[in-house]
Amino acid sequence: MSTLLPPPGEIAMIPVDWVEERSGAISFGKFMLFRNVPKDISWLQTLGSALITVFILQSTTGILLAMYYQPDPDTAWNTIKWITDDATLGWLVRGMHKWGSSVMVVLLFLHMGRTFLFGAYKYPREMTWITGAIIFILVMGMSFTGYLLVFDERAYWATIVGVNINGTAPILGPALSYILMVGPQISTHTLSRFYALHMLVLPSAIGGLIFVHMLLVVRLGVTSPPWSRMQPTEGDV
Repeated sequence: MSTLLPPPGEIAMIPVDWVEERSGAISFGKFMLFRNVPKDISWLQTLGSALITVFILQSTTGILLAMYYQPDPDTAWNTIKWITDDATLGWLVRGMHKWGSSVMVVLLFLHMGRTFLFGAYKYPREMTWITGAIIFILVMGMSFTGYLLVFDERAYWATIVGVNINGTAPILGPALSYILMVGPQISTHTLSRFYALHMLVLPSAIGGLIFVHMLLVVRLGVTSPPWSRMQPTEGDV
């Protein structure tokens, strides 16, 4: 007697149900992705999603670049040149990472500007605004630390100027400059520290804050434009 097999659709759902029963990941994903939003939102509300997409792109291309990059003053520029000229599709990966950093900064400025103009920083979304502001500061740190990694003449002197500007801050300025430089001048230790900050510390912090930021957005909802005539409905905050 032949055994009747379940339909292919049910077979495909077996691993999904297995994961859902043990972790709740599917329900959590639906909670994050499917939610009520105002009917009068526009493309301006997609800037946050665009930022997450660019962050994922930057993380992916950064990991690929890190497989070949050597954070040493004697070899840093040569590895960058090899990635660009000789590595398979290295020019594409490096170009996406380089220009993606600029795109991320521009989108971040636009996103925070939209949030401010729409009044989305007001009650009860103060924590959403604060986490976004911290992400903004960390992204600026990512841009600053990543600029030195090319280690050409322009990157060297631009970092000198940036560190000296930080050093003019009251009280903590000189100490911050010394910590960034790991001494009185740029050296192998400086490049290694910038590489560690750029590859490990700052991306981890940004990823964690994005997760918290998204939880707050899902919980509190998004705001309608200030010129909207629509009244909040039940379930909107």
